[in-house]
Amino acid sequence: MEPLVEIDHVDKHFGELHVLKDITTTVDRGEVVIVIGPSGSGKSTLCRTINRLETIDSGEIRIDGTPLPSEGRDLARLRADVGMVFQSFNLFAHKTVLQNVTLGPIRVRGLSRRDAEARAMELLERVGVADQATKLPAQLSGGQQQRVAIARALAMEPKLMLFDEPTSALDPEMINEVLDVMTELAHDGMTMIVVTHEMGFARKVANRVLFMADGAIVEEGTPEDFFTHPRTDRAKDFLGKVLTH
Repeated sequence: MEPLVEIDHVDKHFGELHVLKDITTTVDRGEVVIVIGPSGSGKSTLCRTINRLETIDSGEIRIDGTPLPSEGRDLARLRADVGMVFQSFNLFAHKTVLQNVTLGPIRVRGLSRRDAEARAMELLERVGVADQATKLPAQLSGGQQQRVAIARALAMEPKLMLFDEPTSALDPEMINEVLDVMTELAHDGMTMIVVTHEMGFARKVANRVLFMADGAIVEEGTPEDFFTHPRTDRAKDFLGKVLTH
């Protein structure tokens, strides 16, 4: 069976800055791939190219065997199939939690309001914030807002979930409540690509770790291999800095 995500010799520049350098990798269905590395290594840009929030200069990205569309309805369809959770929660401030979660399924998937609300309440229950359904995002903690953002992405029934440093804007005591939801998703078989600095989460949940530096994938392997036997000096240096505190 072909991989769900295929990234084939992808390059990307921002002006003179070469942010993605000949990136080639695949992600299988049900696989959890954690992308780690120093700031400025291209991790978030890679994540954003997979649902074409960033365009690429060369190479190809395929989802379910189909190259990324450039625009129009096909692109909207792709984004419906690829859920994304950002550092900032990106919820609609003037809509309730329930309205945030039902908007996409009603407008894009064509669900009735009744069906969308029933599905939304199931998901809000699953992420532990069903009791917040009638509130506005500003009335929730950061951890609660991020769990709503996850429920909103799941409401579209995506094939793939992208997480771009989903805990980096949270207070420390709120991080675990979001990671717990993500861990449960992984255990349920969701295909996930996660950019994160949470090394304990990476060790526990990842099927594979990609280590990026200077726009390139420097090393990849199982969490056990990567964290205990890094092969490259760049990875050893990075782990020496992040695992000693």
